[in-house]
Amino acid sequence: MKRIGVVLILLLAFCGIADSAYLAGHEAAGTPLICNIQNLSGCNVVAQSQYSHLFGVPLAEYGVLFYGILFALAALELVLFDRLLRRVLQGAALVGVLASLYFMAVQVFFIGAFCVYCIASGIIALLVFMLASFIEPLRTRSVPPVQSAPPSPSTPSMA
Repeated sequence: MKRIGVVLILLLAFCGIADSAYLAGHEAAGTPLICNIQNLSGCNVVAQSQYSHLFGVPLAEYGVLFYGILFALAALELVLFDRLLRRVLQGAALVGVLASLYFMAVQVFFIGAFCVYCIASGIIALLVFMLASFIEPLRTRSVPPVQSAPPSPSTPSMA
């Protein structure tokens, strides 16, 4: 079952790469994003906001890097099946979830517009984190110690 979780992480990371690469490509070309899903039509507003860059680099490029790292970690996990590697995968997924929560808060409170691609990336990051937690639980279940019978007296008491 753990292998299935890792394969799903691999597929989700690929979807994240595709999502981020689409955004990065449009940023580099300077073309508008295709985004007209009912109330989520603010993709271009979000992509052109002052919050769409960090240290002069578009956030979409960080997304490509992040999902590329997740993809590589999941691919290595399929080959090596190592506990430390699963923990690193969990840590990276946690960073992705926290970053996505922050970026969603920025969309809500500062930009006032929603990007469907950003929401998709957040959902992907959340699913990856959930799967990473599934393949290597944070807590191991401890088995209660076996209770032994009280020792019987070897010599009868003389009372």
